[in-house]
Amino acid sequence: KLILISVGYSSCHWCHVMEQESFEDEATAAIMNEHYICIKVDREERPDVDAIYMSAVQLITGKGGWPLNCITLPDQRPVYGGTYFPKAQWQKILLQVAVLYKNDPDQCTIYANDLTQGINNMEVVQRSLSSFEKMEIDAHALGKKMESQFDLEHGGMNRAPKFPMPSNWELLLHLYHHTGEKELLKQVELTLTKMAFGGINDQLAGGFARYSTDAFWKVPHFEKMLYDNAQLISLYAHAFRVTKNALYKQVVQETLSFIKNEMTSPEGGFYSALDADSEGVEGKYYCWNKIELVDTLKENAAVFFDFYNVNDLGYWEDNQYILMRDKSDEEGAAMHNLTEKKLLSIIAECKILLLAHRKKRIRPGLDDKQICSWNALMLKGYIDAAVALHDDEYKTRAIHSAQFMLDHFVTDNKLYRIYKEGKLKIHGYLDDYAFVIDALIALNQFTHDLKWLNAAKELSGIVIKDFFDLDSGLFFFTSENDEPLIARKMEIQDNVISSATSVMAKNIFLLGRYYSMPEYIDKAEQMVLNVAEEISKSTPWYSNWAQVAIMMKSPFYEIVICGTEAETIYQTFTNYYLPNALFAVATVETPLPVFENRFSTGKTLIYICTNNSCLIPVTSVEEAMKFIIKT
Repeated sequence: KLILISVGYSSCHWCHVMEQESFEDEATAAIMNEHYICIKVDREERPDVDAIYMSAVQLITGKGGWPLNCITLPDQRPVYGGTYFPKAQWQKILLQVAVLYKNDPDQCTIYANDLTQGINNMEVVQRSLSSFEKMEIDAHALGKKMESQFDLEHGGMNRAPKFPMPSNWELLLHLYHHTGEKELLKQVELTLTKMAFGGINDQLAGGFARYSTDAFWKVPHFEKMLYDNAQLISLYAHAFRVTKNALYKQVVQETLSFIKNEMTSPEGGFYSALDADSEGVEGKYYCWNKIELVDTLKENAAVFFDFYNVNDLGYWEDNQYILMRDKSDEEGAAMHNLTEKKLLSIIAECKILLLAHRKKRIRPGLDDKQICSWNALMLKGYIDAAVALHDDEYKTRAIHSAQFMLDHFVTDNKLYRIYKEGKLKIHGYLDDYAFVIDALIALNQFTHDLKWLNAAKELSGIVIKDFFDLDSGLFFFTSENDEPLIARKMEIQDNVISSATSVMAKNIFLLGRYYSMPEYIDKAEQMVLNVAEEISKSTPWYSNWAQVAIMMKSPFYEIVICGTEAETIYQTFTNYYLPNALFAVATVETPLPVFENRFSTGKTLIYICTNNSCLIPVTSVEEAMKFIIKT
């Protein structure tokens, strides 16, 4: 029989629609079961399967999306596919392909051969034979490449729908740091402020929806994904370090409150997603009509209506309003002749009342599986928030989260992808390893506990052993120990989540620095060299690669702090945004190459090293920053 593979995910609206219209319809199901072996796949559990058949559908139709439906031969090679199909069309397609396979199987084999060849040829990267030393990365040119696509009115890129794309704005922060071009920072600030004010951000409880259906962040697709919120916490935390904008601090705090209240398991892991729908209606849980608001808020309704645009701007459909802002606190207070303090007091009281009312509604469905890579992104979010906000609670939660991951996602010295109700399943993919390693390196820099760095090094050894491709110098997405599929893919382009391969390049570069392993640095340089042309040509889709390239090609600083006051000095450094620096901090002699011969009795010294040479050690952050800024 032919195989019918349908790929979706728990919070996918159109996946639910097709499920209800077709898969739960007895007549349609009868056709499916008569002619096909039907397999339902969770794309978040099996991104390897999703990547293969997404490539097939993109080759067939020129576009992709979910639900992803692909018909294959019994050997898994695809012959036809698409995304959402209405029931009548779906039935027709099922019968047509079944008849073709019965009457002309050779034609199906020809289709399958062509598609499989196309899948294996997509996003193939060749090893570059150029010299890394001669490779040039022009930060100014990359900024211009990004600028050409900006939406200068509403923030983000000039398109709709709009996804947050955190890696793009992280790149702009990097570019601003290196070039000082204020227009780049201005676009980051515009984007982050518009997103924070928009309907994409839950104005009552915190937490961002997956994307905005329009160009001005008003009407979201209401599902909330862990990976979006984790990355946005890191982005807003970094932006706060650069700008000291109190709004960004508020967003970090509110988003982490959402994570704590709605996305954290009793054990300390993080759930995957909240549905867009409740009671079968998209956004019903989050939207309001005027009668509800007036009955709940009473005398404070007028202030709340103006602040959150319960008016023509905030109107959505069916007498429902999406809460969104377009005014600063100062402007909102002036509208009602209030002090900012009084305005915020009223708004806080309104939020408490509305949240209590909202809790009486039927909540969107929760996908309570815990995904390794997404948990690692959330761990990184806690670390970045703790660093930026100097918050001990966030630090404690970060440490607990890291220990939870090592205790629950690792067995037999290997990562697993899915944890739920005490059970592990599916071997970890490259993104699981890459994001865990990235978070552990960051946690070591923050806590200065070598156990996290050693764990990162150990996991990196597994990645190089089981995922590395000698021919290209890159990493496959799947381990050599995994079940073979019709293609073994690589994940190269950065997207809503940075590509696992680009994150791994950064990881092995940093570990090479910490442990004095030139072979790791050589691998990282080769990886960046392989995509150097794409970084320059398609910068928004190689934005994390660009960050790694800039880190490696611009002055990169090893900041080593040794002595009894090392922790205090490090905390002062965290007031600066230094994306091109590695911190190694120790109060006592520590067995790590980067600390060798650097302790001096009775002194706390700061070593600034770059390009394999170190400056004379200094004793204050102010002196150290003169070297960094001067260079």
